[in-house]
Amino acid sequence: MPHYRAPLRDFEFLMREVFALPEFWQKLQALADIDWDTAFEILNQAGKWCEEVLAPLNREADEQGCSLANGQVSTPKGFKQAYSDYSAGGWVGLGGNPQYGGMGLPKSLVAAVEEMVQGSCMAFGLAPMLTSGACVALDTHASEALKTLYLPKLYSGEWAGVMDLTEPQAGTDLGLLRTQAVLQTDGSYLITGSKIFITWGEQDFTDNIIHLVLARMPDAPAGVKGISLFLVPKFLLDASSNKWTQKNALSCGALEKKMGIKACATCVMNFDGATGWLIGEANQGLACMFTMMNYERLVVGIQGLGAAHGSFIQALEYANTRLQSRSPTGVKNKHGPADPIIEHPDVRRMLLTMRAYNEAGRAFYVYVAMALDGAKYSTDPTEARAFADTVALLTPIAKAFITDKAFDTAVLGQQVFGGHGYIREWGQEQYVRDIRITQIYEGTNGIQAMDLLGRKIVGSQGELLKPWLEEIHQFLNVCKLPQFPALRQAAAHLSEATNWVLEHARVNPALIGQNAVAYLHLAGLVAYGYMWLRMSAAAAGQERDLYQEKQQMAAFYCQHLLPQTQTLHSQIIGTNEPWVAGFSGV
Repeated sequence: MPHYRAPLRDFEFLMREVFALPEFWQKLQALADIDWDTAFEILNQAGKWCEEVLAPLNREADEQGCSLANGQVSTPKGFKQAYSDYSAGGWVGLGGNPQYGGMGLPKSLVAAVEEMVQGSCMAFGLAPMLTSGACVALDTHASEALKTLYLPKLYSGEWAGVMDLTEPQAGTDLGLLRTQAVLQTDGSYLITGSKIFITWGEQDFTDNIIHLVLARMPDAPAGVKGISLFLVPKFLLDASSNKWTQKNALSCGALEKKMGIKACATCVMNFDGATGWLIGEANQGLACMFTMMNYERLVVGIQGLGAAHGSFIQALEYANTRLQSRSPTGVKNKHGPADPIIEHPDVRRMLLTMRAYNEAGRAFYVYVAMALDGAKYSTDPTEARAFADTVALLTPIAKAFITDKAFDTAVLGQQVFGGHGYIREWGQEQYVRDIRITQIYEGTNGIQAMDLLGRKIVGSQGELLKPWLEEIHQFLNVCKLPQFPALRQAAAHLSEATNWVLEHARVNPALIGQNAVAYLHLAGLVAYGYMWLRMSAAAAGQERDLYQEKQQMAAFYCQHLLPQTQTLHSQIIGTNEPWVAGFSGV
């Protein structure tokens, strides 16, 4: 089967022609030195490395998996060298704070690199992804002493970072966590407890692993108001040798056996009086951790999209070469016993659906990443606040809708292969297994939907949504492209569903939970429609193949996929009574 192919031409189209990123960066003083030639060379080099080094590891690493012996994890063949190469190239610190050794590049550029890494080998990509997230939390909340000591080695890739949240009894409801932190006379804390589902909690490709651990002090308030965040390294500085060789009192107790990302160690971590240091203020740990979580949620969406792109390019290659039956419109392969299956309308439907969702998802995450850059770097407080509001509104959609559609896309890719899609050697079943976790971790997609409808929409009485819908309408009014009345109708469906929920949830708050997933999918379809509008506008009047294809894909999306908003609208509006109370079975 073909190796991974980086979507470099699509990146160039989105960044230069759809969103005009070079001009956007010029308006933000901190990013003004970034020119397009340098940016594209970064993308080109990352794509080449992912195609030639990382992607070839993906399937064999999945087959080999990780193993645990005497508390030490052994990673798949090639991972240690690949991580060393990735670190040496400066890729771990690409978006990091230059004050501590990062490169300071914008998220709207870094996100594309993240897609290529995640798409070529998701299990590997989780390691730099978590390290980058840990760096964001430290850079935002840690003391100067902690930042100076830890960030340079994290940005360089010499050390890795992970987050330790979940406990057996505390998943979504982190207020139930029991891990304890006891203050010592030197200002450090002793951390005691167990954490589960810790991605890359132990590995053999970095010299140290920095755990960001949620724990509770003995006198802390109950629930989430009593949670603090601590930095707990695997190795401590040995005062006698001045080297990081003193083993901390933490260990990996077991590796989870799981459906996908088998090449990644998912650990049970035990903290037996491990030494740690407080990050930020006491009892403010959840706010500190969510700085990292919100970063990770966008990247999880990117992760799912990257793998879905891999599924698509392999399905497309297979459909062009697999011969089965004859086309209903006549023989296409005159010298062969049958026609390629891409000539069959239902196979073409599946491939078009995959491409429509993937390319809209890619545009959408770039759009959200731009808002992150604006919120971080704009020197105009009003503008920065507007960007931050956009991020708050769209992050749950970026995490949940992108991954839901990425999973659907991989299932379609598997279906294109028919029976071969169910066989491991062809790679499609791995995409399905790997993408499935993206709908679960970093806050399940149901939780993302509750966040969107409950906190962002009902919590703001719809005010957070209005500027974004107004932006869509303004673009529609300016462009007036013939295939986009469907988007105007879909946006109306979203407005009507919003108003309905706001009115009825006052009487029955349970309606928020009942409608949250349908509402998120409705908003996601509108978001993707808006992305196709932006792409179609950029491609209008151009005669080259890519631009014509974009116009055709926009029309396909509007005609065949966007009308799903009508069903979701009816589903929400028609649910004015709570579902069966006390339902517990059949």
